[in-house]
Amino acid sequence: MKPHILAREPDSAIQQQLQNAGINPLLAKLYASRGLKDLSETDNALSHLLHFRDLKSIHQAAAQLAQYIDEGKRLLIIADYDADGATACAVGMKGLHWFGAKIDFLVPNRFEHGYGLTPLLVDLAHAAGAQVIITVDNGIASSAGVAHAKNLGIEVLVTDHHLPGDELPDCTIVNPNQPECGFSSKSLAGCGVMFYVLLALRAHYKQLGRYDTQTPPNLALLLDYVALGTVADVVKLDHNNRILVAQGLKRIRGGKAALGIQALFEVAKRDIHKAEPFDLGFAIGPRINAAGRLGDMSVGIRCLLAESMQEAQNLAAELDSLNRERRNIEQSMLKEALNLPEFQVQDTQMTVTAFRDDWHQGVVGIVASRLRERYHRPTFVFAPGDNGQLRGSGRSIPALHLRDTLDFISKRHPNLIAQFGGHAMAAGLSLPAENLAAFQDAFEAAVRELITLADLTQTFLTDGVLNRHQLNLQSAQDLNQVIWGQGFAAPIFEGIFSVQSQRAIGVGHKKAELKSQDGQVVETMFFRCEEDLPATIHLVYRLVDNQWRGQHILQLHSEYWEAA
Repeated sequence: MKPHILAREPDSAIQQQLQNAGINPLLAKLYASRGLKDLSETDNALSHLLHFRDLKSIHQAAAQLAQYIDEGKRLLIIADYDADGATACAVGMKGLHWFGAKIDFLVPNRFEHGYGLTPLLVDLAHAAGAQVIITVDNGIASSAGVAHAKNLGIEVLVTDHHLPGDELPDCTIVNPNQPECGFSSKSLAGCGVMFYVLLALRAHYKQLGRYDTQTPPNLALLLDYVALGTVADVVKLDHNNRILVAQGLKRIRGGKAALGIQALFEVAKRDIHKAEPFDLGFAIGPRINAAGRLGDMSVGIRCLLAESMQEAQNLAAELDSLNRERRNIEQSMLKEALNLPEFQVQDTQMTVTAFRDDWHQGVVGIVASRLRERYHRPTFVFAPGDNGQLRGSGRSIPALHLRDTLDFISKRHPNLIAQFGGHAMAAGLSLPAENLAAFQDAFEAAVRELITLADLTQTFLTDGVLNRHQLNLQSAQDLNQVIWGQGFAAPIFEGIFSVQSQRAIGVGHKKAELKSQDGQVVETMFFRCEEDLPATIHLVYRLVDNQWRGQHILQLHSEYWEAA
């Protein structure tokens, strides 16, 4: 189905208010069309960060941590095996160490231990001598693991951001999405939740007088980790998250990032002094994620925590190698999913479900993302797990809340799914291999009830047409200074252009000279485009400050085009 191209409608009153306050007209329009209510939401100073006091159980968590630390108990962080879990672990390890904790970490191997604080993982923690377990970026669905820990005499503190199920673990929980939590930002990543726990712990110690004669830890030193995890986990960049990311990027650009992050920028061949959210999400995050997808996430965590540049560079090189391997596996799986007859998607189909018994369970989420992008349908991709189970990872479209859809299916078919969890746009599950066909039917039926065929038409929501005073390098540079991301979409624009020239470049890409309707000629890149462009096109594009050999030129990057 041909995509729709629609323009955002800014709130004209807010747009005028922002312009009157000195915001340039283009940015004022962009802000006003993304739900900003006043000028303060454009200010990413730390002073605007939401206070920790509204997080349910945060004071209890801080008091418990202080007691554990003061009693010299052995604390163990149990992390998730993605970039958010790794950065949350790094935040907890460094921060709690500064407060004097005896602290170590354990991260599950997705192929051996499954997801979250399982009883098996608790046994490993117990064998390691842990007296207190702190979960980061997981735990809200780990009632059995928490109960097992208690039976072994281990205290548990859950810090998480995932949506809760019907049953909560019997322990102290810090999670903005748990019932009756008044924290207004429900979009904190796991690393953000752990950062807030440390803020509360510092305040607790201040109240006790610990810092009357000594300087408290500067927790802002951890914001490079928080920025990386927040962007990599693709959570909504509300104002609070934009502050965390902006302040973290400020540290990264200023050369104050952790050695592991510096080494990852180096191996990814990205200029750390010009770091953007795009770098975190598409260059640094995937290299950390590769460790959890193909092997052991402790490699990623050790890289983030490296205390020498040599150690950081060695671990970053290992992560880079894993990421190249991950890309090769992904391309092979994606090629099969796109070309095999059993996976061909019909126009009347609402969902995509794909499985092969030789696929790699660590890469199913990425392949699901690629298929969702290709077909614009809610997608699950499965690979073999353990004990006759399949593990699936899903990606959704804006019209469908994927985790709630799995909840809907599990209530209608109680014995179909073994476990599930996730968010609106991404979710995971496991089920017995013999249930796959039934799940495929149930998934299709559920989605048919919840959305319509019209929702499957991809929509490009643009910020309209740029005039000749806006289609320039300065606009591209101004936009680069803003923190864009999930829920605060980077601007895309549209226009009618005549094609002056075009040539193939690289493998499957094209570079063209386009002329706008008011006569401006601008260089434009068309990625994954091998067909010839017609004489006139309707283009959806991003503005890019293209830097080459010290020169800055305006370049457009095509998001979508069609004959005009």
